[in-house]
Amino acid sequence: MLSFIGCAGLTMQKPEADTVVVAELDIPSLWKSAGEGNNGQIASGWLKSLKDSEMSAMVNEALEHNQNLKVAAARLRAAKESTIVGRAQRLPSVDFSSSGSRNRAGNGPDLSPDRSTNYGLSLNASWEIDLWGRLRNLDLASYDDYMAASADFRGARLSLAANTAKAWCNLITARQQATLALETRDSYVRNFRITERNFKAGDTSASALDVQFGRNNIASAERELIDRQLSRDEAKRSLEVLLGRYPAASLEGRDQLPDLPKEVPVGLPSELLLRRPDLVAAAADLRASANRADAARKDLLPSIRLSGRGSSSSAELGKMLIDPEYMVWNVASSLAQTVYSGGSPTAQARQALARNEIAIRTFAEIALQAFREVESALAIERSLAKQEEFLATELQQANLAEVQASRDYSRGIVGILEVLESQRRAVNARRSMISLRNQRLQNRIDLHLALGGDFATPAP
Repeated sequence: MLSFIGCAGLTMQKPEADTVVVAELDIPSLWKSAGEGNNGQIASGWLKSLKDSEMSAMVNEALEHNQNLKVAAARLRAAKESTIVGRAQRLPSVDFSSSGSRNRAGNGPDLSPDRSTNYGLSLNASWEIDLWGRLRNLDLASYDDYMAASADFRGARLSLAANTAKAWCNLITARQQATLALETRDSYVRNFRITERNFKAGDTSASALDVQFGRNNIASAERELIDRQLSRDEAKRSLEVLLGRYPAASLEGRDQLPDLPKEVPVGLPSELLLRRPDLVAAAADLRASANRADAARKDLLPSIRLSGRGSSSSAELGKMLIDPEYMVWNVASSLAQTVYSGGSPTAQARQALARNEIAIRTFAEIALQAFREVESALAIERSLAKQEEFLATELQQANLAEVQASRDYSRGIVGILEVLESQRRAVNARRSMISLRNQRLQNRIDLHLALGGDFATPAP
């Protein structure tokens, strides 16, 4: 039994009727970090909500060519075949064998040798009657294994889509940072040339120290530019690997990040979390372990098997095939019950029950981690939005100060150090704004990943 109810516990029944393991989870009906208010219009799809056709194209390419996803698909196909193996154990098995031999016995140099030929056919059939449902439990366990593998594959697709979208945003951010580093370097070079010219002309507003500061800033900006260009190329390679391409750093992004979608709707139901592939897989693993525990317990009971065998042997192959008189039939039934085996069957049953408890605890732990991820993403969403408000003011004032310092320097009101300081503050504010906007996009993608999809589609 599995319950996922607001402000309730998570209760799971072990295979033994009188044993219940309860994993207490305080599950809210709504996310605490989402705040209060009316329910807004919920987006229909997280990738579409970003409204970036190039990002969507990148995600589709990754889903088509990513090597790790191909590995996950192969695992899913293997798990699907295992369901056939589990189902086959409940059906009769029939095998056929044939043999042929030819012998020669010598009778001395003056007599012809004796030659003999013999053919044999054998048909065997057996069927274990699933009197207690043990084989059915194993069949269901193999099916749950397949369901877990299917959820893992869906999780791999969702994770790949999210990572590709995040890598695309990282590439754009790296390009913006590299462009800003280039503009900063050029600005420092222009200021240095003015300062150096004024110093050589004997202008008292410029000193040798100002020239040294100018050269220092240029060297620092050159180093920063090289580092940003390297980060940009690494961002390209990371995205290319996700796309299944050779990491040649030849992929070009664009200059602007996607617009952040509207705010997260208030009042998201916690039941959306049931769509998460890792939770679906953990639930399937839990069911599989429960069925295997039941099967291990039923293995202690007697088993009944029917068997039949037909065989024939003849020196003439044709007669053996068409004449039933050559066939020998045997049909039997057997009842097997382990009397003593050193306690191994009982230990295996207890071991299966312990594994079932592990699955229960694992499911509860995954659920708690899922709640934490969603709550954290919602809290970060609100925090970053507030930070951006203050950073926008900081950036505006830094830009105004930079313009004012350049104007005052040209009038001889302030020295070059004030100009350099205003430039430094403005550059830092621009870098922070680029990074913060990328952080907000990354966190929004993480929220969709934590929820297992968009803000609307209910759990199946």
